[in-house]
Amino acid sequence: MPAGHGVRARTRDLFARPFRKKGYAQISTYLRTYNIGQYVDIEVNGSIHKGMPHKFYHGRTGVVWNVTKRAIGVEMNKQVRNKIIKKRIHVRIEHVQPSRCAEDALLRRKNNDRLKAEAKARGEPPLSTKRQPEGPKPGFLVEGAVLETVTPIPYDVVNDLKGGY
Repeated sequence: MPAGHGVRARTRDLFARPFRKKGYAQISTYLRTYNIGQYVDIEVNGSIHKGMPHKFYHGRTGVVWNVTKRAIGVEMNKQVRNKIIKKRIHVRIEHVQPSRCAEDALLRRKNNDRLKAEAKARGEPPLSTKRQPEGPKPGFLVEGAVLETVTPIPYDVVNDLKGGY
């Protein structure tokens, strides 16, 4: 028989629920609030069939562009041959979770604002908060090293043919 080309073809392991995580979705899934512009990860919950996105979008990160009663609209990029297309899909909230992709940038921005405010309070000029490359490591001298001259062992063809030295 030929291979199937259905919507859920080859998703036996992809949509399978993890060990000891089967059954109903947690209440916290439904109590989360999503805002427009927020980053979200699409992770399909195989136990809920309604509002399930296509398998291509499983594991993708996108930006919320619409919030409805039971679902959210997610916008992301999709490469189709040689071009990248913006795709907008609606996904039920059971198949979505907040992304941590921008967490580091937000933390860095908050820290930079705090450093700038402290410098301003001290009356100093505003300091540069740009990230700098690490640069080369400092040089050092190796002490207590003993030089050892290594010479090769001469190869003896006659003894090698007899079966060893």
